[in-house]
Amino acid sequence: MTELLDRAARGAPDPAARPGSGGRGGTGRAGRPGGGPARLGRFLRARPGLVVAVAVVLLVLTAAFVPGLLAPGDPAIGDTADRMLPPGPGHLFGTDHLGRDVWTRVVHGASLSLQATVIAVSVALIAGGLIGLVAGFAGGWVDEVLMRIVDVLLAIPAILLSLALITALGFGTVKVAIAVGIASVASFARVMRAETLRVRRSLYVEAARAVGTRRHVTLLRHVLPNAAGPVAVLAVLEFGLAILAISALSFLGYGAPPPASEWGSLVADGRNYLAVAWWMCAMPGLVIAATVLSVNRISRALDGEWRRSA
Repeated sequence: MTELLDRAARGAPDPAARPGSGGRGGTGRAGRPGGGPARLGRFLRARPGLVVAVAVVLLVLTAAFVPGLLAPGDPAIGDTADRMLPPGPGHLFGTDHLGRDVWTRVVHGASLSLQATVIAVSVALIAGGLIGLVAGFAGGWVDEVLMRIVDVLLAIPAILLSLALITALGFGTVKVAIAVGIASVASFARVMRAETLRVRRSLYVEAARAVGTRRHVTLLRHVLPNAAGPVAVLAVLEFGLAILAISALSFLGYGAPPPASEWGSLVADGRNYLAVAWWMCAMPGLVIAATVLSVNRISRALDGEWRRSA
C-alpha cells in the first residue's frame, strides 16, 4: 500500500497495469517493435506532407538565423537596370520596382517576421498559461475574477484588440508583436485552465495532498508538467496564426518602417504593381502561406497523430 501511494504521488504508472507495453528493446502496442528512430521513420514515411512541412519550416528557420547562406546579397540595394524582372534563373522571385531581388528581401525579412512571432507567442504563452494555471488550481473567487477578464478579451476581435494596443504602444515590430501576444492570451488561459482542472482531480495529485505536500510544490511538480502538453501544442498552432496577424498589421503599415523587408510590408509594396509585376505580391504571400500551413501541419502531428501511431 505504501509503494502504491508513493508511486501515485510521483505520477509514475504501475508496471503491472500495462502488460502489453514494451520496455527497452521490447515490443510496443500491436506487437510492433518499440524504439524512437524506427517508430519515427515509420511515422514520417506514412506522411509525406509532414516531411515537406518540416522541410519548409527548417528552410524558414535557416533564412531567419543565417540569411546569408540562402541570399548573400544586400536586400536594400538594387539595380535600376533590372527593374521588375519576372522570376527566372538570375532572380528566383523576380525583382521589384527599384531593381531589388525579391528572393533576397524575403529571406532577410524572415528574421524580422519570426522575431516578432516568437515574441508574440511567448507573451501569450507565459501570460495566458499563468492566468489559466492559477485560475484552475486556486478555484473559487480567484477563478471567477480571472475568467471574467479572459471573457472580456474573448469578446473583442483579436485584430481590433491588436490595433487598439498598437495605438497605445506605438508602431514598430516589437510593439506589434506584444499587441498580437496580448490579443492571444485568452486562448492559452482557457486551455491551461481546462487542463489544470483535469490534472487537479488526478490520483497522484490527491496522493500528494494526502502526504502533506505544500500547495506550491504540488502545483509546480505535479500539475504544471502534466498540464503543459496541450498548451505546448497550442503554442505551435498559434505560431502560424501569429505570423498571419503580424503580417497583416505589417501590411497595414504598423510594422518596421522602410526599407525593412518584413513579409507583410513586402506584400504591401507590391500591391500597386499587380498588373505589371504580380510576383512582387505573390511570392512573399506564397512564403507566408507555406509557412503557416507547414506550422499547422506540424501542430496537428504533435496533437494526436504521434500518440495514435504508438
